[in-house]
Amino acid sequence: MKTNMKIPPLGTILVSVGLLGLFFPSAYADDSGVFSLTTGVDYSSGKYGSHVKTNITSVPVIAKYEVDRWVLKLTIPYITITGPGNVSPGVGQFKDTTATKRTTESGLGDIVAGVAYNLYGGSDSMPMIDLTGKIKFGTADENKGLGTGENDYSAQVDLYKSFGDFTALGTVGYRVYGDTSAAPLDNVFFGSAGGIYKLAPNTSTGLIYDYRPAITSNGSKVSEMTAFINHKITNNWKAQGYLVRGFSDGSPDYGVGALVSYVF
Repeated sequence: MKTNMKIPPLGTILVSVGLLGLFFPSAYADDSGVFSLTTGVDYSSGKYGSHVKTNITSVPVIAKYEVDRWVLKLTIPYITITGPGNVSPGVGQFKDTTATKRTTESGLGDIVAGVAYNLYGGSDSMPMIDLTGKIKFGTADENKGLGTGENDYSAQVDLYKSFGDFTALGTVGYRVYGDTSAAPLDNVFFGSAGGIYKLAPNTSTGLIYDYRPAITSNGSKVSEMTAFINHKITNNWKAQGYLVRGFSDGSPDYGVGALVSYVF
């Protein structure tokens, strides 16, 4: 079953410190498949419960292949972190430290591979349903504080329902974290809710709220809001800008980013 619009799964949102690949609405891919590449920059800043700020900049390369009901995605980020070394992207504060000296480290981040399947194409009374699975490979250097050094796994259900020019969104998922040498990480449920409004044929805007419980004994929950705008420049080029506001110690105080995508 084909629809007029396919919204990539909410699971492409990497909460807190790496919004790497938000909503680039496109036509549902046919049997021949559609391939796209996305890149951009994401910047976030926050204290994460400590007295010293951590700033994180991420430059991702995102490869996506859509065919029939399937979406395959691979995200490879290059990250730079300036802070006391107790904060990891996607985790927040996970080390007990009283360090106040800020240092800067850069390198390959955690590579994320994901696959989504459109289980149900939606109807007048029922939402569209996607099932998504992801693996975060621990490729970032743990010794530099760029990651935990462990693999994480997640599965989620994404729901979308359109009401004219407005589309409501929702996600419920479960993430399994690899324990680190610094601290054990709890496996938790997570969720997102929000909506997209079509301003013009090629432009849309929206809000997404993300929530995740604390995953360490000294950590905090993730609670943040993302506002974004998408614009289809041509049939091949698409762009997006977004702002993030955190409401908890597990989220950055603020974030900003921009992405550009080319569809082959």
